[in-house]
Amino acid sequence: MKFSLRLNNDLPVSTYLQLATLAESKGFDQFWVSDDLFLRSAPVILTAVATATNRIQIGTCIVNPYTMNPAEMAMMAVTLDEVSGGRFNLGIASGASDFLDWVGIESPKPLTAVLETIAVLKRLFAGERAPYDGQFLKWNENAYLRFKPQREIPIYLGAMSPKMLHAIGAVADGGLPLLFPPEHYRNVQPLIEQGAIDAERDISDVDVAACIWCSIDEDTERAKDPLREKIAYYGHAMSPMILSQLGLQQSDFETIEHTIMVERDTEKAKSLVTDQMLQIGIAGTVEDVRNRIEGLVNLGVRHVSFGPPLGPDLAHAIGLIGDHIIPYFQDIN
Repeated sequence: MKFSLRLNNDLPVSTYLQLATLAESKGFDQFWVSDDLFLRSAPVILTAVATATNRIQIGTCIVNPYTMNPAEMAMMAVTLDEVSGGRFNLGIASGASDFLDWVGIESPKPLTAVLETIAVLKRLFAGERAPYDGQFLKWNENAYLRFKPQREIPIYLGAMSPKMLHAIGAVADGGLPLLFPPEHYRNVQPLIEQGAIDAERDISDVDVAACIWCSIDEDTERAKDPLREKIAYYGHAMSPMILSQLGLQQSDFETIEHTIMVERDTEKAKSLVTDQMLQIGIAGTVEDVRNRIEGLVNLGVRHVSFGPPLGPDLAHAIGLIGDHIIPYFQDIN
């Protein structure tokens, strides 16, 4: 079993250093940081983290080929791999259209853009020239790194749609599928496996990180509170397919969306989030989290990626997972 930690890029850089060193000491295998627009720069954060840690792998979750040219993506990845001593993983995806709209960037043919990006990155990481005459990329013979990468950096693909999930199995070294609820893995896994079959690859060579929302504390209600806030903000945007698995529909979130977006009353919006809605993620005590993770393991998960909100106290949550969740599953596998 592998265990990773995912954080948003909205914290002071010094906080990431504290949390990364703690995660490393508690047995986490990977430390991922998002790169959402107008927040702190993930490559800068990860550079600082690389110099403060020794073992834990680091990665972006995610960068996209619309706001970061694949050439710059390769430069960043190879440099961070050098700084970290071969511990960098490149997490990429097509990006969120809502964010791209902020800066007037259109995102046509997202699957094509991602697949072409992965194709040129693999060549660059192998130290080769990467001319490409595609629909998204038009590169000539001068497209190559002027220094030698120390290795072929693993590429993890973030995905939610069926075609992008299929691409994880077909072309990526790893996957970062967002699972709302965690048990959505049962729907995701066949798509990834079919991608590997179609590409004549061994699925065991693809590191699929089951990306979940988690909030943990000794006090169940304290653990639920941060997840309630996250669901209040994002629940209305989730697809009907995701919500239907929990017996929910988008109309269930209309009042919550109005309360938090129009009335701007976060506390009231949180009070409207039901326990049924909380099943989108995992919130509760060590035992509560352990029970849901056991269900994922039974579905075939071999890498659990814990994402925000994590809990009312981030460091404490990381400690609880490291002391009580990671050893438990390492002992039974």
